[in-house]
Amino acid sequence: MRRVRVGRHSVQVSEVLSSYWYFAAERQHVYHARLRGEPGPWTDDPVISRFRFTNAYRAADRVSQDLIRVAYEGSQNAADVVLRVMLFRFFNKPSTWEALESRFDEITADSFDVDTFSGVLDLLLARGERVYSAAYIVPPPPFGAARKHRNHLLLIEHMMRSGVVAQVEAAKSLREVFETIASYPSLGPFLSYQLAIDLNYTSVIDFDENDFVVPGPGARSGVAKCFPDLNGASAEDVIRWMVDTQEDQFDQNGIQFSDLFGRALTLIDCQNLFCETDKYARVMHPHIRGVGGRSRIKQQFAPHGLPATPFFPPKWGINERASADLAEPAVTA
Repeated sequence: MRRVRVGRHSVQVSEVLSSYWYFAAERQHVYHARLRGEPGPWTDDPVISRFRFTNAYRAADRVSQDLIRVAYEGSQNAADVVLRVMLFRFFNKPSTWEALESRFDEITADSFDVDTFSGVLDLLLARGERVYSAAYIVPPPPFGAARKHRNHLLLIEHMMRSGVVAQVEAAKSLREVFETIASYPSLGPFLSYQLAIDLNYTSVIDFDENDFVVPGPGARSGVAKCFPDLNGASAEDVIRWMVDTQEDQFDQNGIQFSDLFGRALTLIDCQNLFCETDKYARVMHPHIRGVGGRSRIKQQFAPHGLPATPFFPPKWGINERASADLAEPAVTA
């Protein structure tokens, strides 16, 4: 196996690293093809066509898209925005948000009430409906309620009353936002980082996504598969190296990458891509083990109609380019 320099460290590289960049480009190709309304299949890759993977860019994922819209539709008062982001992401299920919004119309910090909001979720559960998604599960905080969803609503109430909005507004970096969120119960490092990224999409704060990164378990497994011997380098070092060298590595692998309407991959995207590469390698490189020993991909890919026109944080300046690109007629064979 060859070695590369990551900072001061000479790290070992496996064949999975090339698959990382291939997967990123192919998954992004599928994303653009679906946005243009091209008929499937959108890829010849047997793994990507069969199994469910997130987009190469976190902000382009369906639920993140829903969250970004929730953040920008309605009052831009900082307290209202922070409340909406936490309320959406703690349950991470668009149908749960829609049920709350249909009951309370505009959801604001002043109108938020644990009892009435919990009552809506009680009714959903009584009808046999789920109120949580399977992703980003927030452990139940220790507030003593019998139902998990009420404990999460109590956590939101606690955060709002203890000044989380002012602390987020006063933060000098994305890391400070992360540290603020991580100081609350049940919000471990990875979830706190994800919430910091969510808040950074909004009009409340605006920090560089390349400020810092917190790798999740799946990403650490993907790093282990791509770099079997880190030789003292950290997973964070490797993810930053991926961001810094992405153009060179696409070129070295002979891969044409269609980015996100002019936006390069950032730390959060490369972190996510390690997680997805970990899954992809379970099929394509089954002999290479990561962390945890998982050998199968559980979720099958099932398209649900055409994806909506994307909407990204306006401060990124890419919505106009996205609209212009999608207005161009698709090239057919």
